[in-house]
Amino acid sequence: MIPDRKADKKFSYADYLSWPEDERWEIIEGEAWDMSLAPNTEHQIISGQLFGNIWQFLKDKPCKVFSAPFDVRFQEKKELLDEEIKTVVQPDITVVCDKSKIDKKGCLGVPDITIEILSQSTSYKDETDKLKLYEKYGVREYWIVNPKVRYIMIYRLEGDRYAKPEYLKDDDILESLVLEGLKIRLSDIFV
Repeated sequence: MIPDRKADKKFSYADYLSWPEDERWEIIEGEAWDMSLAPNTEHQIISGQLFGNIWQFLKDKPCKVFSAPFDVRFQEKKELLDEEIKTVVQPDITVVCDKSKIDKKGCLGVPDITIEILSQSTSYKDETDKLKLYEKYGVREYWIVNPKVRYIMIYRLEGDRYAKPEYLKDDDILESLVLEGLKIRLSDIFV
């Protein structure tokens, strides 16, 4: 069954697997979100710059970086069936340091870093629904990149909540606490 935004039905990962491969969807706590609109050129350049910097840094390290489309399946408890998984998202960039979470379908479990690049059609969801989702499941760092005003906010988990975000812009240097030693100058990202 292909989702209808007005449908009162909750969807699962099993439903998601049955949808057309040429369409991109996310499911957040059973609610389907259409992701079919292709990102614009600026989004792609920023994504490529961030991915390239992270990939180069991780080249000889155990953590792995993935770019969208890459499924991240969150689960409330271990060993859920596809029908029981109610949340699958495709962050623009995902970093996973526990290789046991990586399978042929993507990531099953909580990644260490998720990065979302805001666009007109996704900014509200990225700044509200996904922020709550990533905090709930314990994503250690969540980076929100705003190309329009050229800044990055980094949310870091402290206990089970995100602390006040670090706000970076212009020539600031982004330093990840999860990927110790990673440094990215923002002027290299927003070209």
